[in-house]
Amino acid sequence: MSQHSRLEKMEAFGRLLDIMDDLRAKCPWDKKQTLETLRPLSIEEVYELGDAILDNDLHEVKNEVGDLMLHLVFYSKIGEEKGAFDVADVLTAICEKLISRHPHIYGNVVANDEETVKANWEKLKLKEGKKSVLEGVPRSLPAMVKATRIQEKARGAGFDWDETQQVWDKVQEELKELKAEVAAGNQEKTEQEFGDFIFSLINLSRFLKVDPESALERTNKKFIKRFQFMEEAVSAKGKELSQLSLAEMDSYWEKAKIELG
Repeated sequence: MSQHSRLEKMEAFGRLLDIMDDLRAKCPWDKKQTLETLRPLSIEEVYELGDAILDNDLHEVKNEVGDLMLHLVFYSKIGEEKGAFDVADVLTAICEKLISRHPHIYGNVVANDEETVKANWEKLKLKEGKKSVLEGVPRSLPAMVKATRIQEKARGAGFDWDETQQVWDKVQEELKELKAEVAAGNQEKTEQEFGDFIFSLINLSRFLKVDPESALERTNKKFIKRFQFMEEAVSAKGKELSQLSLAEMDSYWEKAKIELG
């Protein structure tokens, strides 16, 4: 694929702005959209982008980035109509924020590794008026993603384990506590301990440099492929899964693992 010049990139972005103006003025659907009506659609677009990334489908990544960029331009257009901000304000604000939060690039601060950059980032946010390093974690994030972000931000403030073995020990401790509540038959406590156990596993994932959300989604995709392989194989024999014994299902499952990996 050819590389485009800076001028070509700017012209392409300008074309999108022009099209957005046309759609907002002339399209019955686009004219009715608000910040609130776009919100769920934008969330869906982000998940579609996430799927394309996990599938390593770069063509689809390009398409989904375009869909998401349209939404960002759409929000900026609505902001302009409200007299609150336009796309230039949006871009200027993020440029100024990036310069302010990268003093090791645009100032005299030294930061030679990723952890130092993250720690400096959280300190700068506190200087900007935030009362807690956790304020930047969106309330509506899915629980697993939220837990990951909470832990990353706590680490930026220096609150974290020193060694991976300590995290392994914590996982075992939480598992033991979970088993105790299950044995006691306390449903409320079981839920609490189950949450603690998952939180400890997410902590472990950080130390193992594994993104838990992506890892679980890859497992979901793998399970779907194997399960659907089973359904097709059983159907080819004129049967249904519900007619099989657990041992027979396990045999088909092993075949799926061999065939699909």
